[in-house]
Amino acid sequence: MRSAISETLRYRPEIGAQGRLGQRIPVAVVDIGSNSVRQVIYEGLARAPAVLFNEKVLCGLGRGIASTGRLDDQAVERSIAALRRFHALGRQAGVSQTHILATAAARDAANGPDFIARVEALFGQKVLVLSGREEAMYSAWGIRSGFHKPEGIVGDMGGGSVELVGINGEIEDGITLPLGGLRLAEMSEGALPKAKTLVRQSLKKASLGWPGEARNFYAVGGTWRSLFKLHIANTHHPLNVIHDYVVDARRFTAFCNRVIAKGVDNFAGIEAVSRNRRALLPYGALVMAEILKMTKAQSVIASSLGVREGVLYSLLSEEEKAKDSLIEAARDMSVLIARSPRHSDELAEWSGMAFEQLGVEETEDEARWRVASCYLADIGWRSHPDFRAQQSVSVISNAGFVGITHEGRAYLAIASYHRYQGLGSKVVGPDFASLASPRVQARARLLAAVFRVLYLYSASMPGVIPRLGLARTGADSLQLQVPGDIAELCGERPNERLSQLAREAGKTIELKVG
Repeated sequence: MRSAISETLRYRPEIGAQGRLGQRIPVAVVDIGSNSVRQVIYEGLARAPAVLFNEKVLCGLGRGIASTGRLDDQAVERSIAALRRFHALGRQAGVSQTHILATAAARDAANGPDFIARVEALFGQKVLVLSGREEAMYSAWGIRSGFHKPEGIVGDMGGGSVELVGINGEIEDGITLPLGGLRLAEMSEGALPKAKTLVRQSLKKASLGWPGEARNFYAVGGTWRSLFKLHIANTHHPLNVIHDYVVDARRFTAFCNRVIAKGVDNFAGIEAVSRNRRALLPYGALVMAEILKMTKAQSVIASSLGVREGVLYSLLSEEEKAKDSLIEAARDMSVLIARSPRHSDELAEWSGMAFEQLGVEETEDEARWRVASCYLADIGWRSHPDFRAQQSVSVISNAGFVGITHEGRAYLAIASYHRYQGLGSKVVGPDFASLASPRVQARARLLAAVFRVLYLYSASMPGVIPRLGLARTGADSLQLQVPGDIAELCGERPNERLSQLAREAGKTIELKVG
């Protein structure tokens, strides 16, 4: 009996598991950093890869390296133990390929090669020990993976070093500086004034110009992400999402200076930051403030993606790289959750035509958000009808989408919320709708009105929407055209929704059957 149970539990790839995209084979990235050792297992190699498993251990490999030139022996053993577990987890998850990266600590330490040899023996494959320039390049690719047409300077702060690289279509040559949190704390002997002097001396030697007109600074790395978490908690920002959180550089510099001067123990909102990260926050704030001052950045933007995602992005074909990460992620969610992904495709096409006929102009981002909203319009259907709006907003606000701003996420939430909750004057929108401008809110509401008409004609199934027409009949009048052979789909409820759409659009829309 025992052997039979063991055989049943032994890993076998699940065919057709509905919570997963069945055609994808898991891949993993193991990132051996100066502060943490982490493994991330992704659902597959894709433009918008979903995370299956994510675990890190703060081993502190780089602790003491500035004074001894060696990896700490105890940290080495902790790292090997963590990596042994990661190797076993990869087998358990059915990982097809593991990419192992090592950064500043392993490349700079005298005993780094011995440590890398042990890792390679454990995994039975080569470890990619990144140079400073390579680390900067992969960080920039991570930004390209996670933002729509990024332009500016990418900064990646690890435990041992800081990489800086320009990005604007092409990725420029990057530079690496010995300003990682662990190293800086050690070199300054825990004294922030001395650390400031070291940072300024190092930055004076750096030469890096803006690659274009936009002065955006993209911040990568765990210490800087924690700094943004603290800022969100401190300012009561209505959306607790780190990725693409944008702050005016002068405001953020002032905030960093407060962290440096006040310390973090009694800082408002510090509960949002892991205890393991707090000790290095003042050093992260110091480096950030000095870089923003040196570069004269205008905006600082948080990224949840970095070197690991950059490695995966670099492995994609040029065709895959050119795809829109937001649209791909929303389409994947439609495949996994919606009643009919093909119906979502039809919504995307028809709504674009409808906006054109209604005379609604869209920016590139507004059009992207509309299409993504179409793929997400049916994600709440399994919930109780009274809670579909809230459930959809909860998914949208917490989903690991990239390639979208906080305003864009508000657009998605508004469209989905009002698609279920209605558009009456007493209907209050989602909490973070205020992140969208009045123009964007109006377009999201109009899209919700389109959804509310189309779902009553289609019953959420494909085939009907492409047969419905919408044509202008005058400057402020239009006609919804329904073929005679599907005239029985017309009725009192669709007519009410059509009147609602007309009010949102500020137009007159009549129904023509046949």
